[in-house]
Amino acid sequence: MTDMDVQPSARNPAPAEIHPGTRMGAVALTVANLERQLRFYQEVLGLRLHRRVGPTAAVGAGGEDLLRLTENPNAPRLRGATGLYHFAVLVPDRKELARVLARLYSSGYRHHPTDHVMTETTYLSDPEGNGIEIYADTPERGTWGVFNGTFGARTSDGAITSGRDPLDVESLLSLLGAEDRIDVPMPAQTKIGHVHLHVSRLAPAVRFYHEVVGFQVMSSLPEAGAAFVSAGGYHHHLGLNTWLGEGAPTPPPGVLGLLYYTIVVPTRGELDRIGDRLDRAGDSLLRSDDGLLVRDPSSNRVWITDRADSSPE
Repeated sequence: MTDMDVQPSARNPAPAEIHPGTRMGAVALTVANLERQLRFYQEVLGLRLHRRVGPTAAVGAGGEDLLRLTENPNAPRLRGATGLYHFAVLVPDRKELARVLARLYSSGYRHHPTDHVMTETTYLSDPEGNGIEIYADTPERGTWGVFNGTFGARTSDGAITSGRDPLDVESLLSLLGAEDRIDVPMPAQTKIGHVHLHVSRLAPAVRFYHEVVGFQVMSSLPEAGAAFVSAGGYHHHLGLNTWLGEGAPTPPPGVLGLLYYTIVVPTRGELDRIGDRLDRAGDSLLRSDDGLLVRDPSSNRVWITDRADSSPE
């Protein structure tokens, strides 16, 4: 393969492309200890408690829910199965990412700052092992794609890098002045930027999300076991990987971890078109006035809606 960017947003559009204004919404998790999880998400990450009713709660940045948590202390944790690899919280700029990093360092919470060129990010897990990415978009610095037969990045000056170098934390933290508090909540513009899933087999997952749901394939490398799809040319709204092994089992109902994630479309007409494509493809789905609930080929539950405040429950 030549040294070229093969992100196929132009050469590989979806047969029926999803609306470019499509975005990600709330991620729902089943958790073993709601109190502990809420402390982490508020005190360590800086999210706000939106509501709490019995064994359920929702957190976010003051607007739409970002996470919905349901406690089930008896639910088992199944390792090695399809489900959530990580959900990614997108902060509005590099200074807000610096604030998150400063809070994590202050708390002593373990995390892994990484430079993807097109994004600056850090990775961590919550107290129950759910993967989290927190990032800021930096498209002016370069792009991500497949170069020389592997995933990597091209910087704005044309250099090819792994796209997985350590982040220059010192430079980022220098954006904070003495007057900048780190104990304030994340800003209201914070949102779920993307979701990355463990899937059982890559090809059926890509076909489902590309040919049926309608996302563009931005980059795909089957030999690396990963693909990235999006709406509107974004670097990715969904990551798909087989890093648990081809044929990884799907979890039974009632386990800890991903309950569902949300795709938010901007119009009712777009929701109806996706529903029609799912019907024609023979996918089993539940329709309601608020949206569509479907399982992807790896049994990950997907809530597709035109109302970000809605849920399938």
